[in-house]
Amino acid sequence: MYKSVYLIGIGGIGMSAIARYYHHQGCQVSGYDRTPSNITDALAAEGIDVHFTERTDLIPSDKESTLVIYTPAVPAQMKELRYVFGNGYRTVKRSRALGEITDGKKALAVAGTHGKTTTTTLLAHILSCTEAGCNAFLGGISRNYNTNLLLSKGDTVVAEADEFDRSFLQLYPKTAVITAMDADHLDIYETLEAVIEAFVAFGSQTQENLIVKKGLEHHFNTNNIHCRLYTYSAETQADFYANDIHEHSEGVLSFTLHLKDEVIEDCILGVPGRVNIENAVAAAAIAYTEGVPLQTIKEAFLTFKGVARRFDIRYSDSNIIYIDDYAHHPNELSATLKAIKEIYPSRKITALFQPHLYTRTRDFYKEFAASLSLADRVLLLPIYPAREEPIEGITSEIILDRITIKEKSILPKERVLEEVGKIDSGIVVTFGAGDIDRLVEPIETMLKTRC
Repeated sequence: MYKSVYLIGIGGIGMSAIARYYHHQGCQVSGYDRTPSNITDALAAEGIDVHFTERTDLIPSDKESTLVIYTPAVPAQMKELRYVFGNGYRTVKRSRALGEITDGKKALAVAGTHGKTTTTTLLAHILSCTEAGCNAFLGGISRNYNTNLLLSKGDTVVAEADEFDRSFLQLYPKTAVITAMDADHLDIYETLEAVIEAFVAFGSQTQENLIVKKGLEHHFNTNNIHCRLYTYSAETQADFYANDIHEHSEGVLSFTLHLKDEVIEDCILGVPGRVNIENAVAAAAIAYTEGVPLQTIKEAFLTFKGVARRFDIRYSDSNIIYIDDYAHHPNELSATLKAIKEIYPSRKITALFQPHLYTRTRDFYKEFAASLSLADRVLLLPIYPAREEPIEGITSEIILDRITIKEKSILPKERVLEEVGKIDSGIVVTFGAGDIDRLVEPIETMLKTRC
């Protein structure tokens, strides 16, 4: 075990879970991130030192007993990263660190270009309702536990398997779910075919059970996987599926769950939206293969509170509802907007969207425009670049020009509160994977204090 663990990009959702894990293991944990956030504030409150300027002097000096973990989102020229590479530290990507943590344990992994965070968090919640519990590395903050890391004394580890940078190929799970294989991260993969190849490679590393969304199974066969293959679906008959879906209360749905030869009637999921029924089936499928009692699965569904930034209802009164969502891919935007329209059919929807990455905007600007046109009004923020340099001609305007509704505009972040403050009714929803999350609490506070 290392005495010290230093994380470059410690404020990331996946990095912070690993930081918490090593801190719990008794290591001296510290790290760098570019900007303060709720996550870095929480890490500091837990006793983990975080700084926000590049300071090589704050990296532990004992390189023999220090592990350095970095996120691939950090630019290669970053001063601290160049320092640890050049001075003999053991330095690994976040994905490799997670692979080492799960090595030798009973890993249950959830992969997919969308849906994986809610599915992972619900699976972890189901297992936490059992006597054995679980360890879990989540890609979001669980509303049930207010953390992205769960710990138990057992050897079961639930892990969100991220396809970015082919990170999930560091995992060799006992059982895995694949929720979707859409074109994304084309700056890494270039083509949809390459995305699918990576997911197939991930499937080939799964040891016992591979559970894929109905329609994806034709990509997998005895030549490329060596485990049992199952399918799941929200409403289409599959090995695991739901039917008899109907509204229980506003947005909250009741359904019958089919788990191979077992049936659980009158399931109620504690979070709204039809898309979450699909996530629930996937989570229940893994839990079922682990022998979790049916009644425990049903009870966990009801008590599930969801994930921060996933169809996250932050404020609601008789006039206005504010929802925050992490969606940053066209398919995710469409799914969330359709769910909102289904739940609140008579309400006007104002969507605030911050595009994430120049390359993703370049690759999907037409699709983003089509998805956002499902709203009644769109406010676009400038592109959040993350790790990227600008690309000539790629701006939020190329999305705006193709949105088909009339009420649309570009809005700087500094004017968001002002514009939202003018809205007196309907639905306000913020979308994006960039720093739009810094606006969530100010919007929520403004709405609460004015009403």
